[in-house]
Amino acid sequence: QVQPVESGGGSVQTGGSLRLSCVVPQSTYPRFCMGWFRQAPGKEREGVATLDRDGDIRYGDFVKGRFTISRDNTKGVLYLQMNSLKPDDTGMYYCGVDCINSMRGAYSWQGQGTQVTVSS
Repeated sequence: QVQPVESGGGSVQTGGSLRLSCVVPQSTYPRFCMGWFRQAPGKEREGVATLDRDGDIRYGDFVKGRFTISRDNTKGVLYLQMNSLKPDDTGMYYCGVDCINSMRGAYSWQGQGTQVTVSS
């Protein structure tokens, strides 16, 4: 059982930046593929970024170079740096561990989420 804990969400204006963090036990690295997904009210989950066990990275098509996923193995933290935020990026952002279908937001374990709100 792995319980990720997210933080770093908040409210920003269009064009602003946020950095999300996800803390997991250090033993999780590099055993599992990890990533971020999001869900807005009334919408389905969508994968934001994935970092697999080999270090390969994948982003959702909507990211278009605005977000960067990274991890600090020594601290056991997965990050998502988000720049040039748009109102469409508003939603709950979740950290996932052990990818099942990461681009659909399916993981074996996920955190409680952190809210991101982007105003125009």
